[in-house]
Amino acid sequence: MLIYSLVAGVLFGLYFTLIGIGLNLIFGVMRLVNLAHGDFIVVGGFLACGLFIAAGVNPLLTAGILMVPMFFVGVALYYGIVRKLRLSRDSEMLSLILFFGLSKIMEAAAGLILGTSEQSIPSHALAAGPMELLGQSFPKTWIYAAVVSAIAVVGVYFYLYRTKLGILTRAVMDNHDEAVMTGINVDRICAIALGVSLGLAGIAGVFAPFMFGSITPATGADLGIAAFAVIVIGTLGNPLGTVLGGIIYGTALMLMQTYMSSWANVLPNVLLIAVLLARPQGLLARQVRSA
Repeated sequence: MLIYSLVAGVLFGLYFTLIGIGLNLIFGVMRLVNLAHGDFIVVGGFLACGLFIAAGVNPLLTAGILMVPMFFVGVALYYGIVRKLRLSRDSEMLSLILFFGLSKIMEAAAGLILGTSEQSIPSHALAAGPMELLGQSFPKTWIYAAVVSAIAVVGVYFYLYRTKLGILTRAVMDNHDEAVMTGINVDRICAIALGVSLGLAGIAGVFAPFMFGSITPATGADLGIAAFAVIVIGTLGNPLGTVLGGIIYGTALMLMQTYMSSWANVLPNVLLIAVLLARPQGLLARQVRSA
């Protein structure tokens, strides 16, 4: 059972990395906390469910297609709302209020349109049967989700470290004021970053029904808490540090569900509090803001 828990923890950890990496990217670029991030993930999940039920669309195809419209939603959201928010004197606090309100609006709208019943996709829609890893049997859906998550993380790495746009993005993350003075179009960088963040959220949403069994409009709040816990563990403002946070979170969750299942639901809060008390700057100790 220990081997099973550890391997399952890595698989779920990669998926939790996908859940959190977009949220961390936004914090790194704009120092804003998107409390509606989990709700955007749920949107991806509901769209995947709807497309499969209505037209039998394979969820992997949905993940590839969904990334594009979610990207443009992020760009529109930036220029429509977030850009003005960033010009305020206390943009971090206002972002909490704005995105909290947006989260509640999205949850209520989903409940009115789709109802509060659980939505799911049959596992055979993605992959049928189990797969053997280290002598243990795991659902293929978990492995597919982990592989796609790993590909997405590699994509973020190349975006940040192997492209001109990524160099400009990291310049904004390091020092916003210096980036402005050097002539970087910060608004463009921020809009693209928010688009990438929501694109990744859409991909994560496609796999949510397989990883958690089903989703409801209220699932967004739980996913948002999990994403925040992951990025705090891996260090706020360091997108690739999310990998460490995701693996730790996923492994701890699987171990808790195996040996102390009654306490598994409180794990996000326990890990979050423990890291904030012991190492508030995050495990990778990158300084992201000044006093």
